Amino acid sequence: MDYREDVLSFDCGGDALFGIVSVPAQPARRALLIVVGGPQYRVGSHRQFTTLARGLAAQGIASLRFDYRGMGDSHGAIRDFDVVGDDLRAAVDNLFKALPGVEEVVIWGLCDGASAAIFYAADDPRVTGLVLLNPWVRTSGGHAKATIKHYYRARLFDPELWKKILRGQFNVAAAAASFLRIAGAAFGRGKGGASGAAAAAPASLPDRMQAGLARFRGKVLLIISGADLTAQEFLDTAAGSDKWQGLLAAPQVSRQTLPEADHTFSRRVWKDQVLGWTGDWLRSW
Repeated sequence: MDYREDVLSFDCGGDALFGIVSVPAQPARRALLIVVGGPQYRVGSHRQFTTLARGLAAQGIASLRFDYRGMGDSHGAIRDFDVVGDDLRAAVDNLFKALPGVEEVVIWGLCDGASAAIFYAADDPRVTGLVLLNPWVRTSGGHAKATIKHYYRARLFDPELWKKILRGQFNVAAAAASFLRIAGAAFGRGKGGASGAAAAAPASLPDRMQAGLARFRGKVLLIISGADLTAQEFLDTAAGSDKWQGLLAAPQVSRQTLPEADHTFSRRVWKDQVLGWTGDWLRSW
């Protein structure tokens, strides 16, 4: 299907934001807002967001990928993912202005872009769906536990590691010190441990995300990379929480996993699979 791409500029709190809207010749009534993750701009790692937007446009699905304030071409001060609600609202507002035939929007987010989408979605009735890839639920303890469980365990069974050890090419002392530091964070010792002050602190990121997703009444597609510690930390966090398990088992939630994929789905075959899953899911309801 033919499509065009237009530059979109719009205001957010007095700052100019910029994005690219990909418009099919006959756009569907449901469009996609692509939310970047980490310190990135609208192109994405290895042009991930660009190829996604163009691939969806070729299937008749319009999308907007844009830069938060302080990122890429957009003006203003850089800010954390959990305080970009105004940026997302401005993007949704202007997506609807640019595409008068669109009736609803789905937010697609990777890593902390997925987390930002969760925080925002329930407060905007125009958002009817979320595509969440490797959501960011990082805590020092959760990351440490995921590293021990999924990284160190795999390393123990890696023949190349043992070859290096036997050849004297591996610094065992340094590796042991690193492991002990991570274990301390994982099991609450030292600076990473719990305390009375920590117990009185605001809700953790995973708890806030769970509460945000619980408020959302739309459909959800969860896509997980099997070879990614961020994704494994999310899965481990969810497995240890009855509330998270209940949310992810709900009928409106669909799940897909690419067992060999890395965090940003860097290989072409992985990006194509994510594109296929996203397009099929968007057309399925």
